[in-house]
Amino acid sequence: MKTLRRRRLERKTDYKARLELLKSEIPRLVVRKTNKYIIAQIVKTENAQDSVLLGITSKILLSKAWAESHEGSLKSLQAAYLTGFLIGKLAQSKNIKQVILDIGLHRNVHKSRLYAVSKGAIDSGLKMPHAQEALPTEKDLQKNEKLKNLINRIKEKI
Repeated sequence: MKTLRRRRLERKTDYKARLELLKSEIPRLVVRKTNKYIIAQIVKTENAQDSVLLGITSKILLSKAWAESHEGSLKSLQAAYLTGFLIGKLAQSKNIKQVILDIGLHRNVHKSRLYAVSKGAIDSGLKMPHAQEALPTEKDLQKNEKLKNLINRIKEKI
């Protein structure tokens, strides 16, 4: 019987999926969820060493006209979309044109917050291989009445 690697036992790394992502030699858009925020990073790997080119959390939306009264919704679908949109704009300013999505060991649920980040990055102009049915629709993003107008205001500011 083969022994599992330590990070696999700790449920931190899927080595088979990681190897496939590394073979592409394209920077990865790493998306993680916490209990309060969405974290997005663009990571480049060279010689088995990961280096973070840029990274943001959804907390930055508070400085971009996100209302303090909606601070508890910084992990919502709308916040995830805007976080992806913002990291896409930052990536283009650093001359990063193409990325590949890395959701790690999070469950692959279509139209979820993880895919909302990738939709935001795609809408900002980044090239990313994706299936259109996995991404949330505009109707899904406009579902929350309180945050509906906020998305357009913040997109204009960015």
